[in-house]
Amino acid sequence: MDFTFSFGWVIIGLLIAAAGGAVVYFHQPIANNLASGVRSYDKVKLFGVITIAVGLLIAANLHTLILTIIVNIIRGGK
Repeated sequence: MDFTFSFGWVIIGLLIAAAGGAVVYFHQPIANNLASGVRSYDKVKLFGVITIAVGLLIAANLHTLILTIIVNIIRGGK
């Protein structure tokens, strides 16, 4: 698989990472209004950190490589 750089994926990935950063920053109001309150603060922050990591993978255009590996493992192909 060839690596190709794309400004479109960089912008989309950075927007996703920024959304994850906003979730981490505003985790308390989000947990209070959308989840179980104090019991879910850590869960909401974890989802935000995971979103940041996925956004950075997309910005680096590595998501296609990872998805290709996963599909090849599932199909049992080369």
